[in-house]
Amino acid sequence: VQLQASGGGLVQAGGSLRLSCAASGSTLDNYAVGWFRQPPGKAREQVACLSSGDRSIYYADFVKGRFSISRDNAKNMMYLQMTNLKPEDSAVYFCAARGLRTIATPFTEYGWWGQGTQVTVSS
Repeated sequence: VQLQASGGGLVQAGGSLRLSCAASGSTLDNYAVGWFRQPPGKAREQVACLSSGDRSIYYADFVKGRFSISRDNAKNMMYLQMTNLKPEDSAVYFCAARGLRTIATPFTEYGWWGQGTQVTVSS
């Protein structure tokens, strides 16, 4: 599966953005999917993930109640809706897919990656 992320940008603290990830070459619902981010100078960290069939969802504590992961099977896309953004949410955000249907948190579990989209939150 090939993934292409989009939707990043510059937003003020408290604002919202929706990231999109378009999949091609395979049906995205066959995969567990996730969003990760990498702040400048820091390690890549998981933000959220969603199992195949949307049976299980995981959110990192630092985004619970603010971010929402979803997918649209008809469009073969996944999304990350981000609200109440904070400056510490600034990072390059990546979408990823895993070769199994169940969710996992380590980024090493995901074999397919989008190219990343920059999110910058100003204070």
